[in-house]
Amino acid sequence: MNIRQHKADTNKSLFAPEARSSAIQQQIEFLQHCIANNVALDSYLDSIGRGYDDLSYMINLEKTKNGTQKILELTNFSQKNNQIPVVSFFAGAGGLDLGFEAAGFEHAVLVEKNSLFCETIRHNRPQWSVESADVSQKDQMIELLSRYIGRGQYFDGIFIGGPPCQSFSIAANQRFSKEDENFKRTGFLHEKNGNLLFDYIELIAYFKPRAFLIENVTGLMDVDSGEQLKKAYRILEEAGYTMNQPMVIKADRYSVPQQRVRLFVVGSRKGKIYQPIIPKNHPLAVASVFEKTLIGVDNHITRAHSAESVLRYMMLDYGCRDQKGRVDRLNPNDPSKTVIAGGSSGGGRSHLHPHIPRTLSVRECARIQTFPDDYVFLGAVARQFTQVGNAVPPILAAQLANSLLSLL
Repeated sequence: MNIRQHKADTNKSLFAPEARSSAIQQQIEFLQHCIANNVALDSYLDSIGRGYDDLSYMINLEKTKNGTQKILELTNFSQKNNQIPVVSFFAGAGGLDLGFEAAGFEHAVLVEKNSLFCETIRHNRPQWSVESADVSQKDQMIELLSRYIGRGQYFDGIFIGGPPCQSFSIAANQRFSKEDENFKRTGFLHEKNGNLLFDYIELIAYFKPRAFLIENVTGLMDVDSGEQLKKAYRILEEAGYTMNQPMVIKADRYSVPQQRVRLFVVGSRKGKIYQPIIPKNHPLAVASVFEKTLIGVDNHITRAHSAESVLRYMMLDYGCRDQKGRVDRLNPNDPSKTVIAGGSSGGGRSHLHPHIPRTLSVRECARIQTFPDDYVFLGAVARQFTQVGNAVPPILAAQLANSLLSLL
């Protein structure tokens, strides 16, 4: 098939709603043409004045039943300034911090080892003090933090942070076969990240903030049959903290349209028992996320898929998986599957758009994570995905922050 001729045929009817059956057939034909002639799909689409967002699945519902479910914005959780200082560890791109900002807390300092992630936070919140530092270096951390919150114990604020969780994560180990030596979670034996939880706990015990929050994956509860988590509790209780029971929170019950399950631990040195946040809704469908315009937003960058991949993707029904690419088509009537720290090259991939046979862009993933559209992620696209996927959803963080006020 001649590309120039196909362009003329396609421009009139390829994606016209009234000729869907014909359009799908033409889409299949030009995808097969690209495969047979080794033509890059992005170049071909550009030659006919189209893009990936003009492609379609074989099965596409005109209307989703849960599209009317309301998805809240971070501004819905805004509170007046409470003047309580917060120190943030393992800040990443700032998801947890946006939530605490919305709840009225004041950041004394944010600590993040990755310099790119620090730049993302500084770009979006130039008024915040952000330090690129290694939490495992205790003496250096004490010196650094003392410049911001003083050298004395009993810091009159809170500590928040989620130590890197890959060594406890089930998802991370699903990359390997069960026979592979890497399949089992290495937990605290992980050379790089395994002891960061206890490094964080040492700083809590040293500075003794009024309260603290620890976020992690639920796999932390299973490592060493739970003995390491029990050890963490003993250390914190001996440091004078009243501890809550570990909270397993499903984000889709708290205004986040995503099947994200995380573990949260809260402690208070005021002797008060923390009252967990109460679920706000039934599982929240992701449909309305994809009804918002993408015109003029940053980070809306998608993968350059091959024609072969798109031809496979377009045959998928809602909620089904492409086994070769190991990506899932989202069902708009359900919460999104967990946004992962994947990217356009290396580190995995995002899920498939529910209505378009392509993977999600950084901005679409950020919306599922409830980041505001004006929050910009810096760096290569793969690292943007990493920042989004590793974050605590800001809306969930805001609810946790508001609940912590009762302890303070």
